[in-house]
Amino acid sequence: MADAKREIERKYESDESGLPDLTGVGGVAAVLDKGLVDLDATYYDTADERLAAAALTLRRRTGGSDAGWHLKFPVAPGVRDEIQAPLSDTVPEEIAALVRCRVRDSALAPLVRLRSARDLRHLVDAEGTLLAEASVDTVTAERLTGTGGAAQWTEIEVELADGGDPDLLDRLEKRLRKAGVRPSTSPSKLARALEETGGRAQGTGRRARPVTAGDHVLAYVREQREAILGYDPGVRRDVPDSVHQMRVATRRMRSTFRTFGTVLDPAVTDPIAAELKWLAGELGVGRDQEVLAERLLTVLGDLPPALVSGPVRQRLTTWASTQHDSARSHVVAILDSARYLALLDTLDALLADPPLKGAAARTPQKVLAKAVRKDFAKVSRLVTEALDRAPGEERDVAVHEARKKAKRTRYAGEAAVPALGRPARSLVKSMKSLTSLLGEHQDSVMARQALRELSAVAHAAGESAFTYGLLYGREEARAASAEAELPGLWKEITAGAPV
Repeated sequence: MADAKREIERKYESDESGLPDLTGVGGVAAVLDKGLVDLDATYYDTADERLAAAALTLRRRTGGSDAGWHLKFPVAPGVRDEIQAPLSDTVPEEIAALVRCRVRDSALAPLVRLRSARDLRHLVDAEGTLLAEASVDTVTAERLTGTGGAAQWTEIEVELADGGDPDLLDRLEKRLRKAGVRPSTSPSKLARALEETGGRAQGTGRRARPVTAGDHVLAYVREQREAILGYDPGVRRDVPDSVHQMRVATRRMRSTFRTFGTVLDPAVTDPIAAELKWLAGELGVGRDQEVLAERLLTVLGDLPPALVSGPVRQRLTTWASTQHDSARSHVVAILDSARYLALLDTLDALLADPPLKGAAARTPQKVLAKAVRKDFAKVSRLVTEALDRAPGEERDVAVHEARKKAKRTRYAGEAAVPALGRPARSLVKSMKSLTSLLGEHQDSVMARQALRELSAVAHAAGESAFTYGLLYGREEARAASAEAELPGLWKEITAGAPV
């Protein structure tokens, strides 16, 4: 089974002077010589280096204390999440699954071999607790494909111990700079190896600044495609919020296709939007129930114990967890399905050869602003309709429709921000406030429906339904509060021009 850890490290150029004395820096009481360690790592990728393009590294390494398979995901400069699996001759399935959305039907094969002679030091405090590891690595890189280039260099690496204080790295860097040591220009050994042996520079692809309306819309679509790919491994690993964020990316892309139909041909994007809707629906299996349960458990926790009659908390917890494991297995199966992988291929094809319409070549200020204003007008109409309806089921439906259109307008504003600047940012902020309020109302509607069902089950089991009724009343009050707040918020939003 694969294990995960967060790796926080910094790399530096090194010359013959080696590692300066770091004793006394940031609580470092002693620098312990741990001797020389020989590391031998083979990095794997597809023939067209898809992992390198996404700044991912997959290696099989022997030597050292953590021999095995390592898959690293970038988090921030100098910070990566590392997934580890035991040593084996082939890529372990649990590792291969985490890069399937990138690799798809392509094979993973050896790309680069790196052999490092590591002169290792442990930086410890007065009690002997490990604070960080520092090493001087003499690296030999050999490219295993193409012309088979080679390179050699020496670098200094400082890695924070698990649970360590990141401020220590700043203090250590200050000492290193004072000694003439400079940060490496390459983010990783693999990146440097690729640069120096004739391969693709890892994760450095930069696109030209968007100019036309089409450029801006495609940049936003590309961002959502990357978000889907980026959250895929987290969904497979059951990382909190990853399912939600992946769903949001699918919704953003669908909304972009619908809003900017004068830029991207709907005849091409409509079938893709349908597949994105399918994916969002599959990702939501069991998720909405968990969110509702969290909401109800929070409200339940605020009640005085005297008002909690019967095993309400136990029933809510059971209700929330019944679908979790099966839902997660279902979602992982979806991410391994031919349909999902085909959708990713389709998105790649669309971005490689976008179905641009006439407006795509025009200036973004006019094209994007017009589309955003059109969406805002729809929100205005729906909010007005909702306010005109009497409280009840019809208003609930109208509020929900207004919320969906407000989300679409928010996403359109996000896509337009680089071109329209402050007005678009203001619109995004307004739509975020509106969707938050309308979302609170919709959550209350769904919570009341769930409470009716749970109350009926509890009653059939001979349990008191008193607390469910009390929670229902509180949810009614929350919905009424949102409805009362809506006219004022909407008046504030409409006081300014949308874009």
